[in-house]
Amino acid sequence: MVSVSTPKNESRKTAPQKNGSGFNLVAYVRDVRAEAKRVTWPTRRNTLITSGAVLVMVTVTCIFFFIVDQLIGLGVRGLFGVGG
Repeated sequence: MVSVSTPKNESRKTAPQKNGSGFNLVAYVRDVRAEAKRVTWPTRRNTLITSGAVLVMVTVTCIFFFIVDQLIGLGVRGLFGVGG
């Protein structure tokens, strides 16, 4: 049995408890807007370069698996005489 303990000089930190009725829509929207302003959005050029790299890699992967599939199919047809 493994037990995990907290060092004596460190206490567990808990989230502050708010006394109130619960969810505050106005505060939530304000916080979301503040967080959205802190986001570093990519430039148009970065987005195009990244999208192009993804499309190239998908194409290369498709070609690779097509070739491997054809070779495996050729091997199965040669060994067992089954398949198209």
